[in-house]
Amino acid sequence: MQKPDTDTPITATNETNQTKNGFLALVSKMAFDEQLPIRFMFKTVPEHLNDTGWRMYTGYESQEYVENELANLVPIPLDKMTAMDSSLKELVTYNAGTVWERAPDSENGWERVYDFKIPSPAVDVDITNDVDRFNQPEVL
Repeated sequence: MQKPDTDTPITATNETNQTKNGFLALVSKMAFDEQLPIRFMFKTVPEHLNDTGWRMYTGYESQEYVENELANLVPIPLDKMTAMDSSLKELVTYNAGTVWERAPDSENGWERVYDFKIPSPAVDVDITNDVDRFNQPEVL
């Protein structure tokens, strides 16, 4: 099986389960509260069946704002976002790992970004070889 190229929009011949499931994107509340356009977006691996993996921002969010996903990002149907901004329609067909940005008043529109590291959820893992720790009751 041939793997899809991240630089190629999805077609019927290179679509994968990763890209066809889900219908929601996480979008910065600034896009709605401040009525600002989306100027930065990336696609991560979807976190659940309804998730497309797309994360969309205005470009004005602080690091603290972005880190508080529960308070500052809202799940929005991807169809609603593409209806609000038709320039998103072609971009949302790309696979996970793609990043896009557009500068205010840019004549070129959206440009692909290659030097952004897409964040991944942090997982705390405690590894031990101490057998006695396994025999202790769990504290809730």
